[in-house]
Amino acid sequence: MTTAATIAAEPATDAEALAHPFLRSLTALIRAQDRFGAWEKKPDEELLAPFIVDKEARKLIPIVGDPDPDLLARLEWFYGAVALQVEKQTGVMSAPMMKMSHEGFGRMVVTAGRLLVINKHLRDVHRFGFLSLVKLAVEGQKMVDDAAAWIAKYPQVAAE
Repeated sequence: MTTAATIAAEPATDAEALAHPFLRSLTALIRAQDRFGAWEKKPDEELLAPFIVDKEARKLIPIVGDPDPDLLARLEWFYGAVALQVEKQTGVMSAPMMKMSHEGFGRMVVTAGRLLVINKHLRDVHRFGFLSLVKLAVEGQKMVDDAAAWIAKYPQVAAE
């Protein structure tokens, strides 16, 4: 078991980001959903490519829109990776839960025991994405560290 003080170094490049523990967990979760081996030979960069939405691509996404099933799967994988890293970092089992309307508004929570370690209101999820793999790794790790801090603050509640 590691502690919140054992935090991965912030990656400087997309190549370094691929080795970051958060992105390793995210790609592992994505590969676990590959029931027929279609993604088996794909490199991690290709699996993570849908999470990257640069400024030009974001401009092309309408302000109002409904999320498609693939995007909702990516959202669940992202928060699933957060929960997995929280568990690895703290030793406390964590689980994500999402409630989403067809219009892309909803809530994502991550629990650890009886403790709510992440409470995120989601809106405009059809625009979900990050500028780069570095941003994806950094934002994911920020959520992990914040959740681990809550567990450290309330360990008895997290253990129940």
